[in-house]
Amino acid sequence: MTLQKTRIWLSSPHMGDKEQRYIQDAFDSNWIAPLGPHVNAFEQELGKVTGSPHVLALSSGTAALHLALIIAGVEEGDEVICQSITFSATANPIVYLKASPVFIGSEPGTWNMDPDALEDAIKDRHRHGKRIKAILPVHLYGMPAMTNELMAVANKYEIPVIEDAAEALGSAYKGHHPGTDGIMGILSFNGNKIITTSGGGALLCKNSKDKEKAYFLSTQARDKAPHYQHSQIGYNYRMSNVLAAIGRGQLEVLEERVKARRANFEWYAHFFKDKEGITLLNEPDGVRSTRWLTTLQVDPEMTGGITREDMRQALDVENIEARPLWKPMHLQPVFKGAPYYGSHLEERLFKNGLCMPSGSNLSLEDFDRIATTLTKVLGN
Repeated sequence: MTLQKTRIWLSSPHMGDKEQRYIQDAFDSNWIAPLGPHVNAFEQELGKVTGSPHVLALSSGTAALHLALIIAGVEEGDEVICQSITFSATANPIVYLKASPVFIGSEPGTWNMDPDALEDAIKDRHRHGKRIKAILPVHLYGMPAMTNELMAVANKYEIPVIEDAAEALGSAYKGHHPGTDGIMGILSFNGNKIITTSGGGALLCKNSKDKEKAYFLSTQARDKAPHYQHSQIGYNYRMSNVLAAIGRGQLEVLEERVKARRANFEWYAHFFKDKEGITLLNEPDGVRSTRWLTTLQVDPEMTGGITREDMRQALDVENIEARPLWKPMHLQPVFKGAPYYGSHLEERLFKNGLCMPSGSNLSLEDFDRIATTLTKVLGN
């Protein structure tokens, strides 16, 4: 009987020795509630890393997006413009509020929201008498979007921008952090992200008023009264003190984790440099990607017929996880019929795109296994 090889994950949590110290403090002080000193400290430390003046730690990035859309005034019957190539958590909160998503295709430089398609969409939706309440660009796989160009379009039509920076903690766009240009931005600390709190997220706000509103809603919208009184619907969205303690330990090694992910990208770039038909996404000038996941495109016409799926399945046989790029939202059954504007580039990216194992805890032995498997598929 052949023993199964150890699983090489796409992006697994990477714990160190710093988290336990903070967790032990939370237990020793009996701060186990969804409030506490580690939550406050984690918010302050995130503010220093991102440059955001007002940070709220929450139970997930999805919760942060939901609250941001509420604060932006999104209501039933409104439309929200959303990047098409993303995880469904970006678009789902739009539907929570009974609003309608309008999906925008990708531009080739970053694979993120195309500013030209964005303006086309705004003009066309206005011609149809639609109310656009917000724009949701995504900083995909840690690669910052063309923020200046997107903000210029949004400002021209006076539409607020909420940035989904769930995958981009530690990135930089022309000297500043993704998620800080729009009226609000969101982060995720899910188990597969650059750093994790097991599950968690954060809302980045530009002013204290928005943070206070988000805090109120995230703690069940309890009115100021000696008894429990509620004048509007609230949510149980606050991060616990224990999870914030994990986050503080993780945040101390954020730069190390980013360097490791970027080193992974360089390893793949070197491995594939002489492989015809395999291309990786380069950073535009002034942009620093975390390379949360190393992604590549496989052109069967140049690889002798070898496809993205051939590579993925070969890796899977060796118990190595790789995944296709996000399936565009406008192709998802749940969003069938939603308006779409763009060149359909993201459809080609999805067809030929592959996310490679990219964890910051990959070992030399892991890379040897990956290289051996890919060499068998692609040849020397």
